Amino acid sequence: MSVITTGNSARLLQEGVQRVFGQAYDSHEQQHLMLFDQSASRKNFEIDAQWEGLGLAPVKQEAASTAYDSQQQGFTPKYPNLTYSLGFIVSREEMEDNLYDLFPKRSKALAFSMNQTRENVAANVYNRAFNSSYLMTGGDGVELLSTEHVRGPSDSTTFSNELAVAASLSEVSLEALLVQIKNAVDARGLNISISGQSLIVPPDLCFEAERLLKSSLQTNSANNDINAIRSMGLLPKGSFVNNYLSSATSWFVKTNCPMGMTHNVRKAVQFEQDNDFGTSNARFKASYRDAFGWTDPRGLYGSAGV
Repeated sequence: MSVITTGNSARLLQEGVQRVFGQAYDSHEQQHLMLFDQSASRKNFEIDAQWEGLGLAPVKQEAASTAYDSQQQGFTPKYPNLTYSLGFIVSREEMEDNLYDLFPKRSKALAFSMNQTRENVAANVYNRAFNSSYLMTGGDGVELLSTEHVRGPSDSTTFSNELAVAASLSEVSLEALLVQIKNAVDARGLNISISGQSLIVPPDLCFEAERLLKSSLQTNSANNDINAIRSMGLLPKGSFVNNYLSSATSWFVKTNCPMGMTHNVRKAVQFEQDNDFGTSNARFKASYRDAFGWTDPRGLYGSAGV
């Protein structure tokens, strides 16, 4: 357990320093809100349960009995609420002797670190979306973006929420993914109405995303054709840049699928402070509890890019 003492801030115990810098910078806006749908949690962990619908109705012959279908429980994604906590300890002498009012800056640094933690944890769900080593506990046994998602308990047919062949972000690849979303089916293979809501990209693709969604005509082409994605309003929430995405080529489309990308908040960030009686050291800490994951993989489509 490291304590910040006068030895850590020797230069700040005397006059002559013009400014103190580097503890914390301005944060980006809360970008995890673009990646997930947020809900409150009241338990140590939350479990969602897939419950399949009914199949198509057959023709009923005259005087014959109605056909009756059944339903089954499917996958049960589990969200354990993890605790994230960080703090710092300052000796009484350091608090008394530093001449540059560091406490407000240290508090800001702690808040900055907690915000960075949440954003990195959230973005890592996307960063690992194509990695088969990262699965959703209780899910269908494959990674978030896969060509082999299982429909449900009664139908082992697979569906895909990624492009069959990874492709760079372009008008052609984005249109192909949006068509894939329009062809989505439920656990019984029935057509469902979900649609893309937003395009999520790393900083490296921000300009391409802007051109794709804001241009009136086709991009990267001499043709005078309209920009069909824009004119049809297929991505009504536009594009978002996430600064915590680790791949320069991967891109994602978040859909309006109910219970897709999920963020359960068990406890918001709390800041606490106390003093140790024996040493007079001041202790400061912050903590929060939450869980990020996906319940229905139809909530996100994407491509790893090339």
